[in-house]
Amino acid sequence: MPKPVWQTNRPAAAAAAAAAAAPEAQPAARKKRRVVRRKKATASKVAHGGGWAIRTDKIPALQPETFYSTAKAAERYASIADRGGWPKVPRALSRGSSGPAVAILRQRLSIEGDLPAAAANSTRWDDEVTQAVRNYQYRVGLRQTGSVTGKTLKALNISAALRFKQLASSAHRIAGSSFPFGPRYVVVNIPSAAAEAVENGRVVRRYVVVVGDVKHRSPQVITRITHVNLNPTWTVPTSIIKNEIIPRMRRDPGYLSRSKIRILDGNGKQINQASVNWSSDAAARYTLRQDSGRSNALGTIRIQMTNNQSVYMHDTPSKRFFRRDYRFLSHGCVRVQGVYDLAEWLLRDTPGSWTKAKINRHIGGKRRDVRLAQAVPVAWIYMTGWASSDGVVHFRDDIYNVDRIGGGRTASAR
Repeated sequence: MPKPVWQTNRPAAAAAAAAAAAPEAQPAARKKRRVVRRKKATASKVAHGGGWAIRTDKIPALQPETFYSTAKAAERYASIADRGGWPKVPRALSRGSSGPAVAILRQRLSIEGDLPAAAANSTRWDDEVTQAVRNYQYRVGLRQTGSVTGKTLKALNISAALRFKQLASSAHRIAGSSFPFGPRYVVVNIPSAAAEAVENGRVVRRYVVVVGDVKHRSPQVITRITHVNLNPTWTVPTSIIKNEIIPRMRRDPGYLSRSKIRILDGNGKQINQASVNWSSDAAARYTLRQDSGRSNALGTIRIQMTNNQSVYMHDTPSKRFFRRDYRFLSHGCVRVQGVYDLAEWLLRDTPGSWTKAKINRHIGGKRRDVRLAQAVPVAWIYMTGWASSDGVVHFRDDIYNVDRIGGGRTASAR
């Protein structure tokens, strides 16, 4: 049996790279202490934790060469796994640490190429180790703290075999893709909870997004963006009517009125909610439509894309979710932070000079559907492991638990 790769010092060929508010009845001093503790906990999480971060480089997650580079990376990681993988980092480490645990960390970082092989044997933490940890955190989508704690420690101890599986599964999912790469396109990598506006092969804008939760997964889709809808209405899906609206109305009969959701019959005529039997599923036979406005579930902008999954990208009145590390919270559509910026970019060549200022002037009025002069290709993909064109290998969590050869299919445009 050959020695594990971390014992032979053979580096891989991979490139370097809320708490609820206190009740009103509580004394003010107690409330204040709780607020202070929450702020300290948040600050500690940011300083030590390794919450998720959005990439800042200009290389798109999806390029024409992504399949090939990811498949080659999978081969490298298979070789690492076959040679014994890498050592497990035993505990949290940071600047000032020393001893055998730091030596193991150095060996671990050298295997993937984050640390030069020549620096793998020391037991001392130095600036080179700090930078290597930051490189690693960048590749796995964590905040670049330079310390090995929390999510960083957990990620380091994921096996090489599992990393190979992520790369191989991701490559399989994008194999033979018919995506029409062009001068401009949009990519949403679902496990990254991020969207990219790509122009001439470079990311010109990258956005924090909220994607589907594990029960309402955002699908893999290849299609085109055709319209930007200003002041959209929202037609409530039947599944939401049955599973959420009807139970809510039983508890809270004023919910639809407060939410400005109207009930329409088959002829589009509004009916009184009192005429609906909310103790049954009768409401599912009607159309429930929320009026446009800033409290609309879609916010003030919807980005329309042709597909057979009835999904799209949109604004949201719930902006607080963009600040979370865990952003797998929607019913399948993609909520975009900075959607006005994305809308302006999409409409750049559309007659009418659709700047953000002009878009804002139309917000609050009647619904307006602006057709793009040239449809923009868009891909929602599911890559938990991929290699970019600069050779850097990236990983994200398999939130939907689909990493297997053959897992996950891509929906096509109608």
